[in-house]
Amino acid sequence: MLLLLLLAAAGLALLAIAADQLVIGASRAATRLRISPIVVGVVIIGLGTSAPELVVAGLAAARDEVSLALASLVGSNIVNVTLILGVAALIAPIAISSATARREAPMSVVAVALLAAAAWWGLGLGAGILLAVTTLVAIAVLVLAARRTGDPVPASVTALTTRPIRPVRESVRIVFGLAGTVGGAQLLVLSASDLAGRLGVSPEVIGFTLVAIGTSLPELVTAIQAQRRGEPDLVVGNLLGSNLFNSVAGGAVVALAAGGDPDFRLLPALLVVMVGISALAWLLLWLNYRASRRDAVLLLLVYLACLPLLA
Repeated sequence: MLLLLLLAAAGLALLAIAADQLVIGASRAATRLRISPIVVGVVIIGLGTSAPELVVAGLAAARDEVSLALASLVGSNIVNVTLILGVAALIAPIAISSATARREAPMSVVAVALLAAAAWWGLGLGAGILLAVTTLVAIAVLVLAARRTGDPVPASVTALTTRPIRPVRESVRIVFGLAGTVGGAQLLVLSASDLAGRLGVSPEVIGFTLVAIGTSLPELVTAIQAQRRGEPDLVVGNLLGSNLFNSVAGGAVVALAAGGDPDFRLLPALLVVMVGISALAWLLLWLNYRASRRDAVLLLLVYLACLPLLA
């Protein structure tokens, strides 16, 4: 048991470090190719922060662990707007001033609802293709909207795209990032599956807790750093963007990796909670709500209240 926990921790650590290096290397390589910082921010960094969720879910589905894959995606979406947003609000109150987060909020809710519907009726090949097309459409909409409105490029993107670029170093960084992300995800999936068997619990429990929280570590680190720099818009935008890509890109990866129509349905209560929390976040943004430290405690309690639904 202890060995499995250590292997899971090692997989999570490797996954988090490698995914971060992959994002940095890909962002700088894109800059070298004269790709717009807006595209870097929306596509590379947006998808890159969701790389742990996507790779873990894809590998789990390919191993016929569809329940673990879907539970990790649903759990990550809930973790983002409860635990991570709560931790960020504990550091400092969150108030949104940019239109970026408000623009991404409804798109995130629609994406989460699509994943919930697919998980409810069965994530087959047709649903996978639909989610894949939706991913491409969402990327196009985000890029075009960012260019049209002229929103400022986040400081994190500027920092990545303005530093001196060494092609050989960034190529090595990308290769390490890809290999480490896949290797860490494989180690995590194998140990998580064995843990579920040893503890006598369903894969959904492990996916919703250990795997979901572990794969959300990049979002947690980004949220803490952004709050310390006084960038609440980046905190919310990153979490909403993560949920957007987790849902449509992650759902597509699971469906296509599983190959066919897996005979699996996720717990309806968790799907309802996921959609409800996402819709509430959209409503609060629309009302120009300011998340205080008291609200942060409430968000943390909401996540804990979700755990009994797994029983």
